[in-house]
Amino acid sequence: MNNWEVVIGIETHAQLSTVSKIFSGASTAFGAAPNTQACAVDLALPGVLPVLNRGAVDCAIRFGLAIGAEVAAKSVFARKNYFYPDLPKGYQISQFELPVVKGGALAIQVGQGDKVYEKSVRLTRAHLEEDAGKSLHEDFHGKSGIDLNRAGTPLLEIVTEPDLRSAAEAVAYAKALHALVRWIGICDGNMQEGSFRCDANVSVRRPGAPLGTRREIKNLNSFRFLQQAIDYEVQWQINEIEEGRAIQQATVLFDPDSGETRVMRTKEDAHDYRYFPDPDLLPLAISRDWIERTRAAMPELPEAKKQRFVADYGLSAYDATTLTASLEVADYYEAAVAAAGKAAAKPCANWVMGDLSSRLNKEGLDISASAVSAVQLGGLTMRIADNTISNNIAKKVFDALWTGEGASADEIIERQGLKQITDSGAIEALIDEVLAANAAMVAEYKAGKEKAFNALVGQAMKATKGKANPQQVNELLKKKLS
Repeated sequence: MNNWEVVIGIETHAQLSTVSKIFSGASTAFGAAPNTQACAVDLALPGVLPVLNRGAVDCAIRFGLAIGAEVAAKSVFARKNYFYPDLPKGYQISQFELPVVKGGALAIQVGQGDKVYEKSVRLTRAHLEEDAGKSLHEDFHGKSGIDLNRAGTPLLEIVTEPDLRSAAEAVAYAKALHALVRWIGICDGNMQEGSFRCDANVSVRRPGAPLGTRREIKNLNSFRFLQQAIDYEVQWQINEIEEGRAIQQATVLFDPDSGETRVMRTKEDAHDYRYFPDPDLLPLAISRDWIERTRAAMPELPEAKKQRFVADYGLSAYDATTLTASLEVADYYEAAVAAAGKAAAKPCANWVMGDLSSRLNKEGLDISASAVSAVQLGGLTMRIADNTISNNIAKKVFDALWTGEGASADEIIERQGLKQITDSGAIEALIDEVLAANAAMVAEYKAGKEKAFNALVGQAMKATKGKANPQQVNELLKKKLS
């Protein structure tokens, strides 16, 4: 693939977190019995008229502000004409020539460890539209059913420029966008329920050549599928071209079972949809006051919070980026620091990114469901900082907090007698006993075997049941041996 350049653009459909649909008062709640949340407007019965949901517009404004885009003072709704069983009107109300959001960019981080690099992905536009219904093909004895509960659910379609150059960059972008729409509260991001769906436009070209013919992979509802679908499609297109066949523009689907893409239909262009302004909807006018009111209600954005974590808490850019990957993680971390004090900012970060994250992943939980609260974690880090307990003992206390054996670190430490031994005289006496009982190890150390020292440290810690201060043990042991 060294002789080929991959070019990717992403179109994302984010279902907006409004109580009712974009042009009707019907509920958007997920999981209702089929066709119980489709009103006359959603069903396109004769004589009905759409009425725009102000909440959906608020969501679009919030997104535009979050990405530094232009929020259009005037935008227009259009009819996108196509025929499909789950589209009751025979057209979709969307925006075409004049979208509500234009431009903007999203910063992403790609890679891991020392191979991480940052990139800014340009956005072309974000526009409001209605979702279609859903065709159901299971449990119908060879037939298909139509559920129109989803018809009319408000969507924000977010379109990038063709700035992405690998599946890894595409996934990093999708994850960053997913985190952002959840952060600003416009989409719940539930990919299993279809609240956040990505289409990937993929093409390949020789470096420096014009853009190749793209194929659009539709409805990718997991980051893993996005990665797999792009990787397969890229290799498929390269093989086709190298074998002398031309790429035909098409819409394709990804089959997770086979790991392959397959053609669904030849790709339509904008003129195929015969867009024209919807005569039932006035142009959308957004005043400067409306934009400023929305701006005032915005939360602190991820990039601003990241910079503040670096400046206020002395964190590295990597740590700050990890801790601002979601609003829930950032809020948890700040609550832990508030409980422990600013001096414990780095230890709190280590615990959130380390033991806590590991435990959450192991049990498949979000941080909002953590069995250890931020205040409890803050209390734990305080006891490490003041040498009440060692890091090793802290792990035992953390486990006890997780299983509900105490309401606080202090309670568990007191009840289980876990306070660290810091009395030099007591530690020295125990070390004397260890040295007397392990004369062979002492001889090995004096003969130049460094591993023998670590073994003696282990014996000393064992003698104190792990409650001695490890640093004191090391210092006193070296003093004795020298």
